[in-house]
Amino acid sequence: MTLAKPFQISKQIVRSAYLQVKRSKGSAGFDNESMEIFEKDLQNNLYKIWNRMSSGTYFPPPVLEVEIPKADGKVRKLGIPTISDRIAQTIVKQYLEPKVEPHFHEDSYGYRPNKSALQAIHQARWRCWRDDWVLDLDIKSFFDTIDHRLMMAAVRKFTDSPWMLLYIERWLKADAITKEGEKQNRDIGTPQGGVISPLLANIYLHFTFDKWMKENYSHVHFERYADDIVIHCRSLKQLEMIRNKVSKRFAECKLSLNLAKTKIVYCKDANRKENLNDIAFDFLGYTFRPRLARDKEKVFFVSFSPAISTKAAKEIRNTVKNKWKMKTRTECDIKELAERFNPVIQGWINYYGRFHGSALYSKVFEYLNTTLMRWAMKKYKQLFRRPTRASRWLKQVQLENPNLFVHWKFKLT
Repeated sequence: MTLAKPFQISKQIVRSAYLQVKRSKGSAGFDNESMEIFEKDLQNNLYKIWNRMSSGTYFPPPVLEVEIPKADGKVRKLGIPTISDRIAQTIVKQYLEPKVEPHFHEDSYGYRPNKSALQAIHQARWRCWRDDWVLDLDIKSFFDTIDHRLMMAAVRKFTDSPWMLLYIERWLKADAITKEGEKQNRDIGTPQGGVISPLLANIYLHFTFDKWMKENYSHVHFERYADDIVIHCRSLKQLEMIRNKVSKRFAECKLSLNLAKTKIVYCKDANRKENLNDIAFDFLGYTFRPRLARDKEKVFFVSFSPAISTKAAKEIRNTVKNKWKMKTRTECDIKELAERFNPVIQGWINYYGRFHGSALYSKVFEYLNTTLMRWAMKKYKQLFRRPTRASRWLKQVQLENPNLFVHWKFKLT
């Protein structure tokens, strides 16, 4: 170690971070520098990052603040770092993540290696069968209200590395800049959209919630995916006690529950007879509610189970209509449409088709087939304004090429 380079950061890690950011295909930050532009002077740009981080002179540029519309009419603010800053954050993440991972709770699923949302949904389904009640927690503006002092205290539990602590604190305090060029200082919160933010969020909630629950209420189970939390309780009395305790704990950690969105849910099924209003909740794009199911003897009964949520299905249909604009792509033939959109459709199947796949078919794939039919009416003169004939044409194509679109071979579950 020299005075010029007080921090020992591997050049190999810098390059590894760049490759990881390249694979993620993120958009440009406030400087409008895309990955293609960054790569025109790649070696020099990577050297600058290494040199500044190694010498302690790296200062994060502002993040670009963009607003994403939410279903309730409000917006979610995302902070998009520059390409260089994304690489710098990835460097710290690659050093820090292995230190914290062994300590995280087994029921923390969000943004972790070898953990997934589907695992969380599977576990939630099983526990809803076992326990009668669910507390569906909503933390009010979580990413925007993280306390910087508590955040740094939590990070110090895992590392005393001066350079990692230095840069994490600088990222927490980095300015945001809007598309209109207005700069905003930040003394609270961490922007959604940063590479390091999900790891920092997990560290914060590890101490605020996961570890606290394990130490005080180890018999009460939960699933947490970032700030989405579902708690399972055996009785309404136990649930109300847990809700009060969690609310007080969050207040101690400078967080608060969104009482309007935090729900008490009764997991009603064939064996649970109480008549209550709240018998459904959404978790990670799935709606858990009473559904008709069949047992091994093919006898129907009511099960409390997940299927694609109405909100998620609507977002998918909006993608097909407004982003793909499939029915207007008359320059393509049907095979070209399949090649272009099959990878995304397969992704929907992989995620939303895992549980109660018939809902995915009725809410999404029937709409997709109708869109293909409308595309055919626009493309072929003999089908123009003839939906019945277009429907027969599409069925014939499906009969002759059953594997053309991946959803055509999707088996209902």
